[in-house]
Amino acid sequence: MADSTGNRVCLASMVENGSMESRRYYLARRTLIEMLRDRGYVVANMEEELRRSLTDFRAAYGDKPEPERLRLFAGRATSLASRKILVMFSEIVVIKKQNMIGILSQIMNKEMLEKVILIVQGKINSHAQKVLDEYPVKVETFHITELLVNITKHYLAPKHEILTPDEKEKLLKKYSIEGKQLPMMLENDAIARYYGLEKGQVVKVTYSGGIPDSTVTYRCVV
Repeated sequence: MADSTGNRVCLASMVENGSMESRRYYLARRTLIEMLRDRGYVVANMEEELRRSLTDFRAAYGDKPEPERLRLFAGRATSLASRKILVMFSEIVVIKKQNMIGILSQIMNKEMLEKVILIVQGKINSHAQKVLDEYPVKVETFHITELLVNITKHYLAPKHEILTPDEKEKLLKKYSIEGKQLPMMLENDAIARYYGLEKGQVVKVTYSGGIPDSTVTYRCVV
């Protein structure tokens, strides 16, 4: 086989050495760092983390990464909010009540947290979900496969901008409408979950490349 320059390349040299498990953790963790950045958080050594290659990731965390070492802890980019967000990974395939209690018991200083993101490998049963629902800090859950690709980077994905409360108020006043009269975006929509949107928030959506060159619409999270 020849490469683009005409030189012969051994196929064996193109085979990736490493586990699929480490690759999944690598891709998911990178998407999570981008997600935190897009939500307005700052992760330590963010740019360095985003430039890290899969080879470097495996060198740092091994071919079978320990979930505890992959945790992310971030604060807001502004000084307006002092509370943090914590990202945790679980390797348990089916999370039951006792598993969830054990996972949440690892969280220290929860009074400092505004939110926790839990990445799971499989299902959370109803008893474990009830434990989550009753936890004093809001916990978002994602299956690791949902994070292997950053959906906001797709070339067909429109640009999303979250309006501040003041911007929302000005928009509604301008058109003399209520939020419920805007087109809807479900709270469990993939984009809404990526940005951590909550009911009542309004998003400006800009579609590019059409006729005219761009189209703007607004959606209210319900």
